[in-house]
Amino acid sequence: MQEYLDQIQLFIQTNQVWAGPIIGLLTFGESLLIVGVLIPATTLLFFAGGLVGSGTLEPMPLLVWGSLGAILGDAASYALGRWTGPSLLRWKILKRHRTSVARARLFFYRYGFMAVFVGRFLGPLRSTVPAVAGVMGMSHWRFQIANITSSIAWVPALLAPGFLTAKSLSTAQQTSELGLYIAGGLSLVIGVGLFYLFVRKRPSKR
Repeated sequence: MQEYLDQIQLFIQTNQVWAGPIIGLLTFGESLLIVGVLIPATTLLFFAGGLVGSGTLEPMPLLVWGSLGAILGDAASYALGRWTGPSLLRWKILKRHRTSVARARLFFYRYGFMAVFVGRFLGPLRSTVPAVAGVMGMSHWRFQIANITSSIAWVPALLAPGFLTAKSLSTAQQTSELGLYIAGGLSLVIGVGLFYLFVRKRPSKR
């Protein structure tokens, strides 16, 4: 896997015009049921953030393509869940992921809309919650609102570590507009994290 990561990173660095579409494809894949566990979009977004911070890549294509890919990936998983219904949970391919599916079902049952939003930031649940939301009949518009808003926050949050690291190593450069956008994204992520800690500690209703 590391060899493929290195090749993708090298390609992005030397073919900057393709950086946005590649990031979009990766975020799309990482948001798909089952497929998501095999796609290293998170690692590559960290790397891309570093290239943005160093001035090698423009931020806007990454933000647009990355968010679009994540939105479409979750939408596809949700549509699959709506189309197949409960029979999806009995697919043989999901046997290896029973624990993740069970956690996603419980998480969605307890928190509904917020489960879709917060699940975007939780690796083990990212690719399963949308499908579970479809299986359990979540309304289309409620799902899409959670899907779109979480995607817009998720991409800059993953670009942030690499971006800020590169900026800290280049003191001669001034903070760009992306810095303000990322700061807002980080604030949102912190809020989501605090919410997640709260709901985990809150006793469930019997």
